[in-house]
Amino acid sequence: MLSEFSALRTDLYQITMAYGYWKSGLQNREGVFHMVFRTAPFKGGFTIACGLEDVVHYLRDFRFTNSDLAYLATLEGSDGKPLFEKPFLKYLEEMELICDLDAVPEGTVVFPYEPLLRVQGPLIQCQLLESHILNVVNFQTLIATKAARICIATKGKPVLEFGLRRAQGSDGALAASRAAYVGGCVATSNVLAGKHYGIPVRGTMGHSWVMSFDNEREAFATYAKVMPNNTVLLVDTYSTLRGVQNAIEVGRELRVQGHELAGIRLDSGDLTYLSVEARRMLDENGFQETKILASNDLDEFVVDSLQLQQAQIDAWGIGTKLVTAYDQPALDGVYKMGAIRDPGKAWQYKIKIAEQSNKLTTPGIQQVRRYRQNGHYAADMIFDVQQGLDNPTMVDPFDITRQRRFESETNWEDLLQPVFRQGKIVQELPSLNNMRERVQSQLDGFHSAVLRTVNPHEYPVGMERGLFDLRTRLTLEVRNQSRNAN
Repeated sequence: MLSEFSALRTDLYQITMAYGYWKSGLQNREGVFHMVFRTAPFKGGFTIACGLEDVVHYLRDFRFTNSDLAYLATLEGSDGKPLFEKPFLKYLEEMELICDLDAVPEGTVVFPYEPLLRVQGPLIQCQLLESHILNVVNFQTLIATKAARICIATKGKPVLEFGLRRAQGSDGALAASRAAYVGGCVATSNVLAGKHYGIPVRGTMGHSWVMSFDNEREAFATYAKVMPNNTVLLVDTYSTLRGVQNAIEVGRELRVQGHELAGIRLDSGDLTYLSVEARRMLDENGFQETKILASNDLDEFVVDSLQLQQAQIDAWGIGTKLVTAYDQPALDGVYKMGAIRDPGKAWQYKIKIAEQSNKLTTPGIQQVRRYRQNGHYAADMIFDVQQGLDNPTMVDPFDITRQRRFESETNWEDLLQPVFRQGKIVQELPSLNNMRERVQSQLDGFHSAVLRTVNPHEYPVGMERGLFDLRTRLTLEVRNQSRNAN
């Protein structure tokens, strides 16, 4: 595995822009950048923010090593000359990260166009952090959201993450195991993730174990003998219901030794029919406490269907379609500038406009205020911290006729919290278990219609009226300048 905290985990254009700022004498100019995403993944109604801890570790350890700088010195331009001057590489070597970072806590439910992170500091440093922040947060947020959706579908029954062998490389497998656990999975099959993150690990046997013996009965008996305290038997190698019967017979032998048959696993076929029959067979033979685990290319939609069919499944093993976010390979998170200033000067708000309205950025130094009414979260309002919230009226950025005013006594919380100040960590990070608890607490705060797998209710998110007006004014100014220039 590559060094986790190499400053070269970035795109080349970030370093060429940094060189440009340095060469132009703009290295001390200060910027504010926000990471947002434009569309909730999986056509869902919510998203789970994840990956902040890895971002914090990256910022904490950020530096260009001698090896990094030696490599950059080898890069050449189209004229065959070095791409970067030696004094610039010396500048990178001596650079200390002094950025501020504010972020929503991991496990927070978030929505499109809300900033998940806000980075403020020297423009050159903010730029160098962009690619890795997006890489980490986009992926882990995607997987945590998928895990949460699956866990909602199981209606409280445990979900085990079994995705290592299908994950996107070794780094992707570790990150996916972490994010899946934050999102609600109770354990992973990935032993390194267990060691690295303290995630509970689970696993028993595969088909090759059964095929290594003369018959299934012998394979089960041998496994139960060597692992009496971890006996979950995979019963579908040859004939599932015959496998269940063999498991029952081995279970009786386990009881004589003072142990119990913990469970059986179904990995193919009609999971509703097979689980119902397996449950009947187990119960009739006195194994009411033996659990039935199901796997086999499952996702939230298949789980939903099996639940509606009253499948008798006690736990779910989810692999490929969880760790690869099978039906949506990426979150469309972006990292955009909101403001810029020279040292000691006032902020200049910046906006990017484009041919597509959904790519219009929001200017300012943004914060998100979440309002709560009648026991549920009611709406999120994005505002500029410099303008404040003297008149908290929320405007739908895509439909100005949809507005909502919040009274001063309405309960609220601001989502972005200080994490770094001047490059120093100012907030202790929660444990993974606390992040998992936050996910559940957050989900409990939303109306169930927002959490629906299909055709979810749209949770209200908008801009504070002053920020909306500012964005409109800046958009018109930029468009007029563009027309005049032509």
